[in-house]
Amino acid sequence: MYSDFGQILLFIIVAIAIIGAILIANKIIRPNLPNEEKLTTYESGEDPVGNANVQFNARFYVVALVFVLFEVELLFLFPWATVFGRPELIAQTNGRWGWFALGEMLIFVGILSLGLAYAWVKGYLDWIRPEPKKPDYALKIPKDLYQKINQKYSTHR
Repeated sequence: MYSDFGQILLFIIVAIAIIGAILIANKIIRPNLPNEEKLTTYESGEDPVGNANVQFNARFYVVALVFVLFEVELLFLFPWATVFGRPELIAQTNGRWGWFALGEMLIFVGILSLGLAYAWVKGYLDWIRPEPKKPDYALKIPKDLYQKINQKYSTHR
């Protein structure tokens, strides 16, 4: 009835319609009760301290890059595992393909493991939480005025 491309197009249209219907239903059904706590900045479960225009610790980026590195490794491992799991392909080559594929993947994982070991030895994976810098709002009150204020409030008790 439909060609292969027609079925794919129909699948895409139905998927977009279902996603749109879910988003519209969500907008209609959900409660919308914003408050001060919900509108605050949220970063890793910690309340923000000081100005938002501060530099992030570079360790955030290093950990993210190491994570991406191993995600890319998984992208290469899945197709390899799919091909390596086909016994008919290994049987056609008298078992040579299996040993070659295994050796190739061990080299690949070994190189990535060396990279991880290097990052670990250099201390790039150590997580040290930096102390937040609080702004310095020291008021320059003359000493005699400060003593007068202390005397005034100490006599009222």
